[in-house]
Amino acid sequence: MARLFDAYIMVDWSAAAKPVTGANSIWIGVAARDVRLRTVFTAANPDTRLKATELIKDIIGKLNRRGDKVLLGFDFSLGYPAGTADALKLDTSERLPWQAMHEFLASKFKEKPDNSNSRFAIAAGMNYTVSQGPFPFWGAPKRDQVKTLGATKPDFKDAKFAEYRMTETALRDAKLGQPKSCWQLAYTGSVGSQSLLGIPHVHALRHALPDARIWPYETGLQTLGAEELEGVQTVIAEVYPSSLDITPETGETLDRAQVRQMAMHYAALDQKGRLSACFAAPDSLETGKKELIEREEGWILSK
Repeated sequence: MARLFDAYIMVDWSAAAKPVTGANSIWIGVAARDVRLRTVFTAANPDTRLKATELIKDIIGKLNRRGDKVLLGFDFSLGYPAGTADALKLDTSERLPWQAMHEFLASKFKEKPDNSNSRFAIAAGMNYTVSQGPFPFWGAPKRDQVKTLGATKPDFKDAKFAEYRMTETALRDAKLGQPKSCWQLAYTGSVGSQSLLGIPHVHALRHALPDARIWPYETGLQTLGAEELEGVQTVIAEVYPSSLDITPETGETLDRAQVRQMAMHYAALDQKGRLSACFAAPDSLETGKKELIEREEGWILSK
């Protein structure tokens, strides 16, 4: 079976409020063919989200122009539990819930060159719309705590939507890590802030790259092959580095190691003809859940 992609770009995102490089910052890892058609790895460490998005756009543009199909992976949630768009009173009459959510966040977060952001204030406002209290987002530092956003996790029992998406529950059940909820904004392993600040950039990239598609929203939760990717140059997906055994090399930051091993991992799977099936729904998925995933929740691309 022919490979689906020619290049694999993995991004370790950051919610930093100032320009930063090194550990706990944005890392972009690229596994692509060199002039001898060998897959080699390179990495970049831009200090702001705006610079990262422009760099990703530039890298993909160059790869696409030489005819390469690209898999672009981000390490944050690209969707929210089913029912979120409705709870936020977003208009879904002419767009799917995931589209409404991406457009909503893109309108709320206007990225600044200095990397500063108002994610806690916006999360508090979203909580007010949903519950008029500190639900569902949580994990604010003391200086950002208000009536509608606290430090501790609220009670999700009998809530309008789940604490975890189906994909996070599936990974936990399969013992492939302990992915955090998209509602958790801070503390070890949290992904909530990265998602709030990352989705607007995915939205921008999707519109800047007309031949790109976001999986599984625009491709379907299905096995992908040449027919399904006809006319598609870039597939954007959500990845979860902790599903792999990440081992940094001497002097290498964990973030760089994550994008390196993820990029090479997907390249190796593709070379063996095994990546195609990773885009399909798992056999254990309950009937009727697939539509919720494709319309709103999204899914994590795993091994």
